[in-house]
Amino acid sequence: MENRSQFGTRAGFIMAAVGSAIGLGNIWRFPAVAYENGGGAFFIPYLFALLTAGIPLLILEFTIGHKYRGSAPLSYFRLNRKLEWLGWWQVAIAFVISTYYSVIIAWAMSYSVFSFNLGWGDDTEGFLFGEYLKLDVSAGQTGSIVPGVFIPLVIVWVVALGILFRGVKKGIEVANKIFIPALVILFLIIVIRAVTLPGAVEGLNAFFKPDFTKIADPSVWVAAYGQIFFSLSIAFAIMITYSSYLPKKSDITNNAFITGFGNSSFELLAGIGVFAALGFMAQSQGVTVQEVVSGGVGLAFVVFPQIINSFPALNGLFGFLFFASLVLAGLTSLISITETYVAAVSEKFGLSRKKAVLFGGGLSALVSILFATQGGLLFLDVADYFINQFGVAFVGLIEVIAVVWFLRKLNPLQAHANEISDIRLGAWWKVCLGIITPVVLGVMMFGLFKVNLLRQFDTENGNYEGYPDMFINLSGWAVAAFALVLGFLFTVKRWSSKTEADTTYKEVS
Repeated sequence: MENRSQFGTRAGFIMAAVGSAIGLGNIWRFPAVAYENGGGAFFIPYLFALLTAGIPLLILEFTIGHKYRGSAPLSYFRLNRKLEWLGWWQVAIAFVISTYYSVIIAWAMSYSVFSFNLGWGDDTEGFLFGEYLKLDVSAGQTGSIVPGVFIPLVIVWVVALGILFRGVKKGIEVANKIFIPALVILFLIIVIRAVTLPGAVEGLNAFFKPDFTKIADPSVWVAAYGQIFFSLSIAFAIMITYSSYLPKKSDITNNAFITGFGNSSFELLAGIGVFAALGFMAQSQGVTVQEVVSGGVGLAFVVFPQIINSFPALNGLFGFLFFASLVLAGLTSLISITETYVAAVSEKFGLSRKKAVLFGGGLSALVSILFATQGGLLFLDVADYFINQFGVAFVGLIEVIAVVWFLRKLNPLQAHANEISDIRLGAWWKVCLGIITPVVLGVMMFGLFKVNLLRQFDTENGNYEGYPDMFINLSGWAVAAFALVLGFLFTVKRWSSKTEADTTYKEVS
């Protein structure tokens, strides 16, 4: 009998996987990326990328986790002993991301409260960077802790770690069964209200109007693959960990398709809501939609408060619904990210789940205080850029090359997935993972390294965002390198004899 924790139902696993994929980026990144890369025409390369990289990679990671029944490091170790470091690299990346991702959720939590009395005032940009974040220090300086960020940050970690303490079935599964339906309902209300606003049609027209000339631009296709890759939680060690909790008889391929299309459906919903609201804002200010389009932190915490200020009625309610949806989307992703290193530490060091949550999650919570200081936003900006670009994307490329090209493990993994899935994998899956995905990721990484290396010698504009070189090297490149080095260091310690002797995973092979 297998004693490993399991999801109680298939729906519970799908909710958890979709919850991990749906995060803050779905709401504030996808709409802007689609608009900037051809509007409606962008959906052609986007769908192609989903079918040739997103879902194939999901199937790969679901299969690895389900077949080898462990966290990412343990699953890779069982796949091939020389590959354990790759799992720890992914876990280290997840750890770094969780430290600052939690802070952004804390911002959203604060703003959900500010919504009731429009506490951000008329100058939403000045409020965010001045009154709220108190950003009045130079790059590299921390300043003091900002109470308005620190207090909700504590609440975020109490909720996330409390759910993880409860385990997979009673904690993660139950939480996602509540959070994901609530998130969809909240956002549906936002969308319905947004599309009824004056100017919404102009916003939606800007979002969906296709510019087919963009299809010939290679950068648009790279953007499509990048969006799919980053939005599906691939190469974070998440999907391997979650799928290791699946029962022995689980339809892996179908689960991957449901997760992939579920994530993309929410991105489309987010795009409709965001651009309908941007259309309203453009009309109310007498400008074009192009002049108010924004993405990232600026969209969520500067532009949307401006939109909420202009609402004809129920401003506070709309604001609360929007920021509450950010909190829910963020929490489901934070829980999944934290679970990767909780599971890995528990298995590697033989700790109970509660001790692993306390140690791993507690350490991440302590580190996250850095981003709750006056200089926290600058540290967050650099760490996020470098760990995502040179951590997640690069480790994804290495994962595919190692498993597909060097170890040549696609055949046994394909056989395992086909044995328990309704949709059988064939040449499509092998071509996607063996050729299309590594080539596209390789082009992405080459472009990123080229751009950032050129910045090092740009005496006029300086490094990324014009930050000092020392700050970039310590907070950017060093953080990305730290994740890789940590991956190798953790492989030095041997697995316990009990773990190495455990062959129950072979029962599902």
